[in-house]
Order: sequence, then C-alpha cells, then structure tokens
Amino acid sequence: MRKILKRFLPCHETVQQSRWLRPFSRTLLHPRLWHLNRHSAAGAIAVGLFCGLIPGPFQMLGAAIGCVALRVNLPLALLTTLYSNPITIVPLYIAAYAIGARITGDHGNFVKPPELADLQIGAWMNAIGEWMLDLGQPLALGLLVMAAAFSLLGYIGVKTAWRLWLIHAWRKRKERRSAPLTT
Repeated sequence: MRKILKRFLPCHETVQQSRWLRPFSRTLLHPRLWHLNRHSAAGAIAVGLFCGLIPGPFQMLGAAIGCVALRVNLPLALLTTLYSNPITIVPLYIAAYAIGARITGDHGNFVKPPELADLQIGAWMNAIGEWMLDLGQPLALGLLVMAAAFSLLGYIGVKTAWRLWLIHAWRKRKERRSAPLTT
C-alpha cells in the first residue's frame, strides 16, 4: 500500500531543497510529517477530511497545523482536503445545514446558496461567506458533526484497508514460499 501512495507524494529530500519551505524547516520538514505508514496515513486522512470542511481557503492551512500538531503525513492530508472544492462545497454545506437543523431543532427558513457562475474568486468567497453567516448555528454545528464523522470514518477506513492489504500480502507471500520449486 505504501508503494502505491509514495508514487503520488513528494519525497522528503525534494521538499527539503525547496527555497519556499526553508524558513519553516524546523516544523514543516520534520521527518514524521513525510514518513508514510499506516498510522501516519490514517491520521493524515482523518485530518484532511476534518479540515476539508473549513470554509474558504483555510482548509490546507488547518490541515498543515493539524499535521504538525499530530505528526501525521502532511502531503496526504493536504491532498485529502481537496474533496471539498467549488463544485462540492454547496452540496456539502446544504447537508451540514440539514444535519445541524435536525440536531438543534431549528427548522427556520433555509437561505438559498448564491449564484456563483459569473463571479470572480474574491466575489465568490464573499458571497459564500455571507451565505454561511445567514445560516448561522445549524450550519456550524452540522459542519462540526460532518467533519468529525468524515474524520472518524476515514481513519477507520484507512486502518481497515491497510490491514486487509497486509493480510492479502502475507497470504500471497505464504503461497509463494510454500509453492514447490520448479527448475
């Protein structure tokens, strides 16, 4: 499993040579942030899924802070935050509002999301921010519940998938070792 993931992630040495990250070498270049094993991968997926619902462009910043605090794989967490993007953010926030409204019992008037087709990025972020403020407490609670649920499911899913992959690899190795030698 690690070999598959390592194909898509940058190596530690490449990042260490980056002039943009050199000022942050004591924190962002810590070896545990770049090491990939089942614990760091599961933690990174959990951090990325949790931070993916942070509003605006602060998702990756939140994921980076979470990775530094928890010492889990940084590139994988940053990549995971991309599940929420301009296409998926509105449905995710509508679902979060529905969850929050159900929990709080606040079934007031739902504010329709803004039309985003013709807006520049700055106007788009402003429109989304105003829309979120109009939704208030149900949205905030729903986002927190969804982020925690996504995070927990992602963590358990990665741990389970990695374990199943290991069992499969062990069985294949056992079959290879027990197979008769042919010359």
